[in-house]
Amino acid sequence: MSYISSLKLHNFRCYAGAEMRDIGFGLIVLHGPNGAGKTNVLEALSLLSPGRGLRSAKMMEIQCQSVPQDNGAPWAVSASVNTGVSEVRIGTGLDTAARGPRGKRIIRIQGETVKSQAALADHVACVWLTPQMDRLFLDSARERRKFLDRLVFAFDPGHSGRTTRYENALRQRSRLLQDGGDPVWIDSLEAQMAETAVAISAARLDFIERLQAACDSSDTSHFPLAKIEAKGTLETLLKSAPALEVEEMFKYQLAQSRGVDMHTGGAATGPHKADMGVRYAAKDMAADQCSTGEQKALLIGIVLAHARLIAAERGAPPILLLDEIAAHLDESRRSALYDLLEALGGQVWLTGTDENLFTAIRGKAQFFEVRDAEIIVQASHDKLRA
Repeated sequence: MSYISSLKLHNFRCYAGAEMRDIGFGLIVLHGPNGAGKTNVLEALSLLSPGRGLRSAKMMEIQCQSVPQDNGAPWAVSASVNTGVSEVRIGTGLDTAARGPRGKRIIRIQGETVKSQAALADHVACVWLTPQMDRLFLDSARERRKFLDRLVFAFDPGHSGRTTRYENALRQRSRLLQDGGDPVWIDSLEAQMAETAVAISAARLDFIERLQAACDSSDTSHFPLAKIEAKGTLETLLKSAPALEVEEMFKYQLAQSRGVDMHTGGAATGPHKADMGVRYAAKDMAADQCSTGEQKALLIGIVLAHARLIAAERGAPPILLLDEIAAHLDESRRSALYDLLEALGGQVWLTGTDENLFTAIRGKAQFFEVRDAEIIVQASHDKLRA
């Protein structure tokens, strides 16, 4: 079972420097006032997995403002990952050699620079919930699609590469259409897009089928059963036609829509337009019609089912990063959540402004107080001392 056993932050957000040692698996609690730096720790952890982290921030935005990177002190995060067999050192930070306003990350594993963020997936899988995600069912399809793809990626690391290839090809096609590019090159790009698009949609469908099975087997006494579906043109076609046939249909549609796409940009249909539909099963009600509390409970239930699915399929649950998750749960639901998280057996990071929210797991969790960009260890549970 892999978990983060130590963490160092250097010029990261509010932290000029911070270190956490002797971290164990199980429940990790970070408590302290608003603005102290709790979420920044979770963001640092999320950047130890592929992607742009839980805030989707530009790399330059992460730099500690009191220590500008052009002074030779770019932000960096490093950690030791306990695999159960050995310790693996991983790290990421701002690549000062790269140019561009967005900045670029550099990744190191065991001291060696690697070419792709995807290499991090061999060591760390992270899934997170933040207060901003409470509006997931009310937000745009884009936000739900991003959420779904993060879940798929934690289950299937190759999914990230497929979505990146598709998005790159989509951008190149848009530029060529606007510039009057070579039709032969556009044909080639559309063939690549069609093949990759079908692979993305098929991966989403396969994952949702597995995730739904995990949801169906869940205890729904505190977190209601969700019915989940991938909604999109290709997803619908794949339910009734072979993948190669759908690929040819999408390639034909792309060719037919060049005139419109030249003016609007992008493409009228494709995996970049898909959505994730969720219904409250017991009420047969769309999630966006449910109460705020029901929506939060549905979301938590989906993430817990996902963690169990990963544990069953890959032998260990992902690292869960749960920001202020307990603040708006009643005592019964909060207690049930802690029991379910403990039963997962993996590493779970929880934040909250009120230490009393975690009284039920005192003695079972490791506690850190976060105050004024300082992380202070308070207590360890028996597993960590063993």
